[in-house]
Amino acid sequence: MKHIGYVLVATFLSSACRLIAPEEAPLRPPEPQPAAARVAALTPAVPTTPVSEVEAQVMRIYEEAGPGVVNITSRSLSYDYFMNAIPQEGSGSGFVYDQAGHVVTNFHVIEGAQELDVTLSNGDVVQARVVGADPSNDLAVLRLGDTSSALRPIPLGDSRTLRVGRFVVAIGNPFGLGGSLTMGVVSSLGRVIESRDNRFIGEIIQTDAPINPGNSGGPLLDLEGHVVGVNTAIFSPSGASAGIGFAIPASTVDRVVPELIARGRYRHPWLGVQTLDVAPAFAAILARNNERVPKEGGLMVYRTVSGGPADEAGIRGAQRTLRFRRYGDVPVGGDFITAIGGERVTDQKTLNIVLDTRTRVGDRVSVSLVRDGREMTVNAVLGERPEQAR
Repeated sequence: MKHIGYVLVATFLSSACRLIAPEEAPLRPPEPQPAAARVAALTPAVPTTPVSEVEAQVMRIYEEAGPGVVNITSRSLSYDYFMNAIPQEGSGSGFVYDQAGHVVTNFHVIEGAQELDVTLSNGDVVQARVVGADPSNDLAVLRLGDTSSALRPIPLGDSRTLRVGRFVVAIGNPFGLGGSLTMGVVSSLGRVIESRDNRFIGEIIQTDAPINPGNSGGPLLDLEGHVVGVNTAIFSPSGASAGIGFAIPASTVDRVVPELIARGRYRHPWLGVQTLDVAPAFAAILARNNERVPKEGGLMVYRTVSGGPADEAGIRGAQRTLRFRRYGDVPVGGDFITAIGGERVTDQKTLNIVLDTRTRVGDRVSVSLVRDGREMTVNAVLGERPEQAR
């Protein structure tokens, strides 16, 4: 899985924007018109081009799902070198998750916010608070302080059924322009991007539907009007849409959001190992020093956390060290992890993604190993990842 650099798409507004009208022509009195012409001018124009089926679906999505999309304004104070307070304001998007007033958005939209205002589709501005956040998946849940306004939750779809080429629609708040709709297709599936805490988010949806700063946290919808993703980032040299946008899949939202509402955090599965990625060049060096490295590669365990899932399962860490001119002292002799639950693992990134997307805390999983050139399988009961664990 290829790592992709990206730009988060929350908008931070430093000044108001205004539309500049073209220079007006000198005012002249209206020319007199015949009565028939005046009647014709008052008659509404009738569309001459028929609306296609896809156009009708997109318009229906906007009418039905649009009221469930909200604008989020975050406010905070920072301080300059002379300790002068500098107000900061950010803007992003979100969508109504349920009738209880929960709103789903990105973690980076609300990160560091001291005050949050949510603007509903009817123009009402409601204060909100954070009830849960998960930086590793860039998701957060807000709770509206006043739920007296009519709420329009948008149902989640099944992102696992998406295929490249499917039409999708994004609704959000690009550059502070609320209620904006764009359309495109699913460009690719299974992308991997870096998260806010320097981990990785897997199974990302790539789309060419234009996504710009301010779209963060807004929904990516299929033509049934269901949320299939949460728009989170773009790949762009300019900071604006270049036709490569990324959305967190609805399958991740469905897994993470209920825990954020219930616990305020998401429990990430954890094996309790510290590992080294073994690139082909490094594997060749190890082989020349009589270290047995699996032909298919793998993740070399150099330490297991005492009392952790791997330690309890009998997974072995490094037994000795070798000194290399280029790499220094390298712990060797530990097990090589090659698969988790039948899913191939080649490096730390894929290990984290397999654990996060395929397992939950408390699951009993099979771990395929190579020890001293011999293949074996052990079973481990996954624990909860400590906050400081990598």
